[in-house]
Amino acid sequence: MYKKWLIDIEESMNENGSISDVSPRYWTIYNDDVTWPAAYFYVADMLYQQYGDDYSIKHRYPSMKRWVQYMVDNHMKDYILVKDTYGDWCMPPESPDLIHSEDPARKTNGEVLSTTVFYSILQLMEKFAQMNGVPEDAKEYADLALKIKEAYNNKFFNQETAQYDNNTVTANLLSLRLGLVPEGYEEKVFSNVVEKTENDCKGHVSVGVLGIQHLMRGLTEYGGLELAYKIVTNDTYPSWGYMIKNGATTIWELWNGDTANPAMNSRNHVMLLGDLLIWFYEDLAGIKNDPSSVGFKKILMEPVFPEKLTYVTASHVSPYGKIESFWKRNGDKLEWNITIPVNTTATIKLPLKFNVKVPHDPAGIHSVKERDGKLVVELGSGKYTFASE
Repeated sequence: MYKKWLIDIEESMNENGSISDVSPRYWTIYNDDVTWPAAYFYVADMLYQQYGDDYSIKHRYPSMKRWVQYMVDNHMKDYILVKDTYGDWCMPPESPDLIHSEDPARKTNGEVLSTTVFYSILQLMEKFAQMNGVPEDAKEYADLALKIKEAYNNKFFNQETAQYDNNTVTANLLSLRLGLVPEGYEEKVFSNVVEKTENDCKGHVSVGVLGIQHLMRGLTEYGGLELAYKIVTNDTYPSWGYMIKNGATTIWELWNGDTANPAMNSRNHVMLLGDLLIWFYEDLAGIKNDPSSVGFKKILMEPVFPEKLTYVTASHVSPYGKIESFWKRNGDKLEWNITIPVNTTATIKLPLKFNVKVPHDPAGIHSVKERDGKLVVELGSGKYTFASE
């Protein structure tokens, strides 16, 4: 389906390279946004990472290149992407009857959104160019990305406060997750994300569809696991739990879908799921494609353990077969059962505090190490149980 959709996007493009906001082109809307057309690049990369399928990267590359050049020629000024239409769409407004916030302090600057996302697209294009055997293109994209990063930080980054622009969670989070933060400032930028979320937002969601793509994994990656768990288990506005508490069986378009003006208020709009489902699988269950691999040929299993969460069960049908992860815990006592499909290998990582026993399986266990406070085991296909001694 996704592969076919990328064809729809390409067929909806203008001759000049502009990507339609809607594909298939049921409505003809060309806003020259950056953040919406980014799906063209993100989905192609997802198909490669998750399935090992490079077809879209190989066949869509010329039109991708055309769009990038069109945006550079028409909407880049001093290495800042200045065109934005939708902002951080559907961030929680200050009043429950509003569709969009009217408070400038809550809104993320469109140039911040466009430039950060365009920077991430250039990183993908560098990779896509190498995969297509065009190293000169790859160098061009890498050089442009460096210039954009420098210009972006010169314009929007405050070195004293480590804040981006007006210090929204989305501005700081996108800068951090997409690789624009100057080296050495990462933890300071992240502390602004945490402080803003905890103090101004009372531990609730404060982002729209762009920020929500990075919220849960971003918090977890930089040490904010318990805050991520609080956000996901909230049942007061704005939260997923609030939707459920108010009778939702599908995801609303708006965080305040029960009170907002019905002029734009779909009750079946998956976009606010954002990072949540990925976080369930990759972080809570620990089922990830290893960064050194594609299509789950090598699996990285590194679950996280929020204090109040006692069990997780998940499975993913990869190109090589079903990967399974089931863990339950009581304090520092853990039992974790996993299944690694045939013709794959896996690296598993568990905190040493659980004091788990490595299964005695000479054929399946390739190596056992302790590194950075974690037990690291390399293993082959099979079913394994790791349990606290």
